[in-house]
Formats: sequence, C-alpha cells, structure tokens
Amino acid sequence: MRSLFALVFLFAVAAASAQQAPDRILRGELDGRDNRSYRSVPFQVPAGVSRITIDFAYTGKEQHTTVDLGLLGPEGFRGQGGFRGWSGGNKHVFTVSATDATPSYLPGPIEPGRWTLLLGIPNIRQDAHAGYTARIWFGHGGADAWGPRELNPPLRAEAGWYRGDLHMHGAHSDGSCSSQSGAQRVPCPLFLTASRAVASGLDFIALSDHNTISQSNDIRGLQPYFDRLLLIPARELTTFQGHANLFGALPPVDFRVGSREVPDWNALLRQVAALHGLLSINHPIRPNDESCMGCGWTPAQPVDMHQVQAIEAVNGLDALAPQWSGIPFWQHWLDQGFRLTAVGGSDNHDATQPLALPGSSVIGTPTTVVHAAELSMPAILDAIRAGHVFVDVQGSRDRLLALGAEAGGHRAEMGDALAAPAGDTVHFTLGVNAPVGSRVALVSDHDALKPAFDPALHAAAQTIGFDWRSDGQRHWLRAEVRGAGGELLLLGNPIYLNSP
Repeated sequence: MRSLFALVFLFAVAAASAQQAPDRILRGELDGRDNRSYRSVPFQVPAGVSRITIDFAYTGKEQHTTVDLGLLGPEGFRGQGGFRGWSGGNKHVFTVSATDATPSYLPGPIEPGRWTLLLGIPNIRQDAHAGYTARIWFGHGGADAWGPRELNPPLRAEAGWYRGDLHMHGAHSDGSCSSQSGAQRVPCPLFLTASRAVASGLDFIALSDHNTISQSNDIRGLQPYFDRLLLIPARELTTFQGHANLFGALPPVDFRVGSREVPDWNALLRQVAALHGLLSINHPIRPNDESCMGCGWTPAQPVDMHQVQAIEAVNGLDALAPQWSGIPFWQHWLDQGFRLTAVGGSDNHDATQPLALPGSSVIGTPTTVVHAAELSMPAILDAIRAGHVFVDVQGSRDRLLALGAEAGGHRAEMGDALAAPAGDTVHFTLGVNAPVGSRVALVSDHDALKPAFDPALHAAAQTIGFDWRSDGQRHWLRAEVRGAGGELLLLGNPIYLNSP
C-alpha cells in the first residue's frame, strides 16, 4: 500500500522533535553493605506537575547486582495515596499521573512536595560496586499526554499511510458484548477491541468512551503488548447539543454544555484549546431526540469553528444513507473558508460484532487513512490537523486515494494550501487503488467538476494527471471514488488554492 504512494509523492517530514531534557537527575552508589536492604532516594516535585515519568538504570548486572523499584508520594507509606507502586526489577521506565499509570503503579493526584524513589537491593555481592541514575521528567497540563518522546518511541519510524479507526466504545462507557459463556451482555474489555483492530489490519485506533478518560489506564497497560497497533487516548464529549471526539489530551473536561458552568459549546471549546488536543465534531447530521439523544450537532448558540480541527464526515455506514451523511455539513464549512479535516469512525459498540448491523458497524468501517511522518500519537494527530487524510468508506485494507498538486515550483498534498496566481496552471496528480470499474469524481467549491480525463478505473492501481487553470481566486478541490453502482468508496480531503 505505502509503496504505491511513495511513487506518487515524495513525503519528507522531520519525524522527531528535539529530545526533552529531564527535570531531575538522581545519582548514587551501591556496594556490598547494601545487600538485602532498602534505600530511599528523595526528590522534590514542584506545584503544577500533572505527570511524573522516571527512567532508571544501574551498573553491575554482570556481577548479578539487582535493584528493584518503587515509588512513594509525599506522605510515604503512612498517608492515603502515598504508596504509588512497586515494579520490582521488571521495568526501568514508568509513569504516574492522575489519569493513568504504568502497570505496577497507581494513578492519582500528583501532589507537590517530597517524593521518594524506593530502591530494593535483593542482591549485591560483598566486594561489588554499582552506580545508579534516575532521570525524572515532569509533565504539565494537557500538552504532555504520554510523557517524553524518547521514552515513547514510535511504533514505526518511517513516513507512510497509516490506517485507523477514530471512534469506538468499550467497557468504560456503553460498549458491550457477550460474556465468555454467551449467557449475558457485559461491558466489553478493551483487549477485545484492540485484538479486533489488529485482525482488521489497522495501524492505530482511538478509544473514545463517553466523557471519561478512565480507559487511558487500560491503554497504558495494553500498549507494550500491541507493539504494531497504536492506541490513542480519546473521549467522546457527549452533550445535549451534539458530540465531539477529543484526541490526545487526558485532563478532565467539563462537558455540561447548557449548564451555568458551561453555558455553550464555545465555553467547552475554550477548555479544550488549552489542552492542545485535536477536536472533531461527530455524526453531525443525526436526530437529536429520543431516537438518538444529543447525537445531532444542534448548538443553541453560534460556535467558533476556528476551535474545531476536524469533522466526522463518515460515521459507520451513514455514507450508504445520504440523509445521515456528514459530508454536506463538512463541505458547508469548507465553503465558509474553514480548513477542517474530514475523518471517519466506526462508532463501534461491540468489538466481537462479526457483521455490520443497522446503527453500528465493525471496527475499521470506515477507516481513516493518514499520511504521517511516523506511527506515533503526535505524528498521527499532526497529520490529521494538516488534512493529510482520506477516508476508506468500506474499510478495505488496500484502497488508496492521494491527490497532489504542483504550481510555481511548489507542491501540495491533501490538506495543504497552494498559491496559484490568475493564469497559472496547476498540475494535479491523483493516485488511486480501487476496484476496476469504479469512477473518479472531482468536487470543487461544493460542485462536481467534469474531469478532463476518463474517470473510469481500468486497473486496480492507477495514476492520473490533469491540469487546472487558476483564476487567482480562493478555491478548494478534492477527489472521491465511487463504485460501479454509485456507492461512495473513497473520500479525499481538499487541496486549498489561494487560501490564506
């Protein structure tokens, strides 16, 4: 899949931000006198810290020196919540925060004061010496959801097209499935959701339970096992005036739109903006009544759409039911000059569901396909913000759609802006992998364009070139692919011409 698009585009993105220096470095020495003893290594945590991440290393392993690890809060063993965990010798990196913690450790508030790294030394020979180093990072607010980058390397370090599902529910909200015996419906464990995503050939999923971030602790425990599937913490902000997914931010958000505390959606969006996450309006064209309470986008007051980054243009199977499709809603905001990324999500509520059912769909249907610098949470979310995305409506494993453009020596891909003064020619290149007999369609400024090429696909993988003469005005242009029966297969994001 990615090899085809490598031929269409040269996608060179710097994958790494600079490494973050630790906030504290603790060093010490051990010798034979420390055998079968405990050592307390204190460090000070300032106010305003929301996450503590520790990387511990020691020498002398070749002489069978062994050091175990634990962590105590300011009140130590005596106070409630003072004991934060014990991992023995099976982890050298761990993190704790109010929302999540590495297995062996307990989530909880990060109180300022004197914390203690607790060392247990079950073995060090009488004549041996060892040194230890603990590097400590402090996270603050929502900007650092998962800890320092160097301790969270990407699952894959190369640029490419990565396939994912951005909307699903499990045991932490209303996701349910049959119990092991099949005798009853029970909250569906997150492990089943991740396993089904792997079986569906996905590279990433976002766990978006309603208004809660409790699933982030499960994610912390599962991610080391799922080393080919990126698990992105998310939540569906569920209000009486519409729903929206918030990705990549863990602090609590007051979702009570219409209350005295949160009078309207703008008040909620101001909270979200401070967390540096990504927000997508979900299934905007849905009823907001007893059949689907709060589901439709029906804000009581005008919303500042500058605070929104994406729209779920395809939810489950709604592309097959035009009356529920979010695509017209998305295009309306494109026409207003907003560069909002179209994404898709299955809205799955049963990870074991074998077939698509009315009102729901299997994991990965649709699939959001993202052109990212690497397979990591920051890279995936940055690529979605940039609009480097197409939606595989039926959730195949290999369908592709990439639109690129070149003018005046500059190149752009889906989501990018390209300047083209009046009279200039913009050369577009479209890479497609779809069933033979499918047809390519072009849409500009909400209207269908008659393509200057044969829109029918005569091979499973094709590259199509065409030119567009600029009038110097602002436009957006996108591509889509429809099956022989007219059904939507692939939905591409636009390239923006002469956009500010």
